[in-house]
Amino acid sequence: MTQTFAVTWDYRCPFARNAHEHVLTGLAAGADWHVTFVPFSLGQVHVEEGQPSVWEKPEQDGGILALQAGVVVRDEFSAQFPAVHRALFAARHDEALKLEDPDVVRGVLREHDVPDDVVFARIDSGEALRRVQAEHEQYAESHAVWGVPTFMAGDQAVFVRFMHRAPLGADAAESVKTIERTVDLLTGWPDLNEFKHTSVPR
Repeated sequence: MTQTFAVTWDYRCPFARNAHEHVLTGLAAGADWHVTFVPFSLGQVHVEEGQPSVWEKPEQDGGILALQAGVVVRDEFSAQFPAVHRALFAARHDEALKLEDPDVVRGVLREHDVPDDVVFARIDSGEALRRVQAEHEQYAESHAVWGVPTFMAGDQAVFVRFMHRAPLGADAAESVKTIERTVDLLTGWPDLNEFKHTSVPR
């Protein structure tokens, strides 16, 4: 039976990277999931009261450029989205590159055969930012989302931190188990509100 869920992302969050690697690995292996990838700006969440929003002044936020690029690729170059999505996380967390640098984002797009000029035309016109804002605000309102990665199914939503990754070549069965266990808890046991280890093994 198909599992339908959504999951938020901002490329700056290492836990979003972990979660999305598992989702991408599972999908590539043929997992029976219908996934909606939802952009969510951590910069906007941390805007102080009375200050301009990220939507008004995107240049104040170091993650919004890559987030816009990811949304355009998701919507207009869907075949390349999994590779680009994974690569933008890798640029930030594996290569320590700055996602506010247009050359970094353009390089990822070109590497995966996405026309960077088309993507940046959507960004420069403001269209991409409007898409990000609309989805961010939609799920902040409908599911009280405040961070990434948040998994959503039906009217339920849960913020999750996976401590392990699923880089390219990882065991897909482990990723499928990880995601399906999470969605099963989300939809099947909503009474579980918090379950957090008191220490993290190193």
